[in-house]
Amino acid sequence: MKKALALVLAGAMSAGLLAGCGSTGAASDSTAATGESSTTAASEGSGGLSMSWWGGDTRHEAYQNALAAFTEETGITVSTHYGAWSGWEDQTSAALYSGNAEDVMQVNWNWLSQYSGDGSKFVDLNEYADIIDLTQFPESTLEACTVAGELQAIPVSMTGRIFYWNMNTFKEAGIETVPTTLDELYAAGEAFKTNLGDDYYPLAMGEYDRMLLMTFYLESTYGKAWVEDNTLQYTVEEIATGIDFIQSLEDNHVIPSIQTMNAAGIDANNSIDKSEQWINGMYAGIFEWDSSATKYKSALADNSGFTVGEEIKFGDKANGGFSKVSMGLAITETCADKEAAAKLINYLLNGDGAAIMGSECGIPNSAAGLAAASAVDGAVDALVEEANSKVMAFVDFQLDPVYESTDLKANPGGVYADVFGGYSYGEYNDSTEAAQDLYDGVTEALAELGA
Repeated sequence: MKKALALVLAGAMSAGLLAGCGSTGAASDSTAATGESSTTAASEGSGGLSMSWWGGDTRHEAYQNALAAFTEETGITVSTHYGAWSGWEDQTSAALYSGNAEDVMQVNWNWLSQYSGDGSKFVDLNEYADIIDLTQFPESTLEACTVAGELQAIPVSMTGRIFYWNMNTFKEAGIETVPTTLDELYAAGEAFKTNLGDDYYPLAMGEYDRMLLMTFYLESTYGKAWVEDNTLQYTVEEIATGIDFIQSLEDNHVIPSIQTMNAAGIDANNSIDKSEQWINGMYAGIFEWDSSATKYKSALADNSGFTVGEEIKFGDKANGGFSKVSMGLAITETCADKEAAAKLINYLLNGDGAAIMGSECGIPNSAAGLAAASAVDGAVDALVEEANSKVMAFVDFQLDPVYESTDLKANPGGVYADVFGGYSYGEYNDSTEAAQDLYDGVTEALAELGA
């Protein structure tokens, strides 16, 4: 088995290097976004399992290599279903409600409460503690995945948002260091416009990115969590100051307007990393999850200047920002062989599979998984590790599960997209009107989903 694992690891590392050298992931994601099935990792057979996940090319490759090694070791075959994030939750919810979901699923943390608030969709993994070594995980992250008194998923990693910068473009604009203050962001906007032209921006942000950064700003300025005890902690007036802050980034040429991004082909179905503006360095920064570093770096035509930035403290009341369970692995109640599924989860998170997965899903939350990945040279991406360590050292708050609910986060149609897209397009009279819509949407979602 060790020889087989070594061969799989060698293949995984080669694939990762090739992806980093030139693949943008666009071709794979354009087909995978439809949720195509694959039997590359292992063919479906009698008594086999099925597994689904979302991600980019390098994550797809890592999972398939890990599943091939799992089949080699156990004889259990695994058919796969994977794709890009765009449209993935819609597919997932339909599969869960129809009873056709895969046996093992990579799940977003908030899905546990959103789709299985009564414990009906996912298995209580406490019942399989003899197979899955739960002692490898912090109690706090297991608790975060406990809904309706049941451990409905095993945490894969913890994550938070941080800035990434393309310093090649920054240097072309005459800036040698990453921005660390709001004034430096404003100065970068002016330098980009003056030295590179109107089409160049130091940062690009979609509607949900704006919501996240506004939350960081408000928590830093006012020193309180966005939501606590299922109650929004901010008034309409306070939220309006956050919307004004986001608008100030547009006004100072730090970020392009949503209209400008849409005109460039960036929208809900076409993410920033797929755009020519990102690939060619015209948009030189993002505010993203720490686990997304490799995706954005590999998309660049020249990624030699891709740099993990610093968290920016916008106020003096708190650092602001939050961490959350990035994703989990869950077993659906419709799975016919739950013990085999539990073996697969333990293999991927605590066993040899963790060495193959490395940091493709973030820095492993499992102590055993992190040790296994760290023992393999290059398995834990240095950028992801650096970003994760900076995030975890900085953030003050935890994310509430309703924050990412479909009613709020969906694009199009969600509250965040409507408010931040509408405000950027000039559809509101002022920030107070936009803040009222955001306030009403969040409080309604908390009342419906957070009870």
